Amino acid sequence: METPGSQSSLHRANLERVVRAVRRAGSLTQAEIARTTGLSAATVSNIVRELRDQGKVQVTPTSAGGRRARSVSLNGDAGIVIGVAVGRTHLRVAVGNQAHQVLAEEVESLGPGRAVPPGPRTDDPGATPYGLDRAAELVEQLIEKTGVDRTRISGVGLGVPGPVDVVTGTVGPTVGLPGWADARPAEDLGARLGLPVHLDNDANLGALGELVWGSGRGVRDLAYVKVADGVGAGLVIGGRLHRGPGGTAGEIGHLTLDESGPVCRCGNRGCLETFTADRHVLPLLRATHGDGLTTAAVVRLARDGDPGCRRVIADVGRHLGTGVASLCNLLNPSRIVLGGDLAEAGELLIGPVREAVGRYAVPSAARQLTILPGALGDRAELLGALALALDAMGEPTLTDPSVPVNP
Repeated sequence: METPGSQSSLHRANLERVVRAVRRAGSLTQAEIARTTGLSAATVSNIVRELRDQGKVQVTPTSAGGRRARSVSLNGDAGIVIGVAVGRTHLRVAVGNQAHQVLAEEVESLGPGRAVPPGPRTDDPGATPYGLDRAAELVEQLIEKTGVDRTRISGVGLGVPGPVDVVTGTVGPTVGLPGWADARPAEDLGARLGLPVHLDNDANLGALGELVWGSGRGVRDLAYVKVADGVGAGLVIGGRLHRGPGGTAGEIGHLTLDESGPVCRCGNRGCLETFTADRHVLPLLRATHGDGLTTAAVVRLARDGDPGCRRVIADVGRHLGTGVASLCNLLNPSRIVLGGDLAEAGELLIGPVREAVGRYAVPSAARQLTILPGALGDRAELLGALALALDAMGEPTLTDPSVPVNP
């Protein structure tokens, strides 16, 4: 029996620190493990050798800074996770392993009316959104397609486009899906699949995805800002996802820019969202470009030189930059990663954002800031869902998973 403070308990704790660090990053050299965990090089070397002998990690030759090194990654056969990202128009599902390999993924369009009730829900017939029924079906299909042993699946990461109460697992009233307010999707999907489900909002999962796989790699303080039908930010502080006690940290879309401005869905006036979100921006082009215009089409036209679309994107960038400047003044992140379809506009959007940050942010914060488009595109939230489930396999390092379900 281990006693607190004993050599065996200390060794076990150090071993778990190494495993968590590698699981989070996907692969690390032994020197990187030492820097990340604070352990000595000799301790890391001994632990890696032990884990390799147990078949838990793979060690492969690599180069780092022009020097030969050994890259350590977890054995992919040791654990499987599922990612599910429910959006306003699409449902995305993936199967991955703890070596950060995506084994299979599927994307399905949710046509008009398909992402709304009825369910059925296990304890309240008619109250569960359609998307969870189809999500469970797609998960089962991917499990069968990949041939993974179901007993090796440790859990599911689930993302929704709206605030999530981290205590109850309830989706907030400003969710971007009709009929999902007050739903408890982690419970519902967990009951369907018989697996633990860990729930978070899409902006937080976008932050996790970019932190682990994309434009946020190697950064400990960043904000992932997603501009879509709503506007939200996932905040990473000191390498950990910050939700706040109620799960609403990062609701940048509801910063007030003009208290006499348009009424927002939250009930206030002049929120950042009312000047930047799709639902408010696209109508500005209706008179000149007709109905049915999408954000992706606006970006494409702007890149081709359309003056109206360029102007609208520039205006969004300046408004967005005002909100980003507030983030900089409060949190002083080293990187801002922009997500959503509008981020595909590149410098047409980022230039005005950078200009506004330079004008409104504290100079020292602005100088230290890098603004980049996301590297993962529309896969960011899905990969973030995998990262959430991976992180829940051990003691959390990126986030405390909300509402784990153990049927």
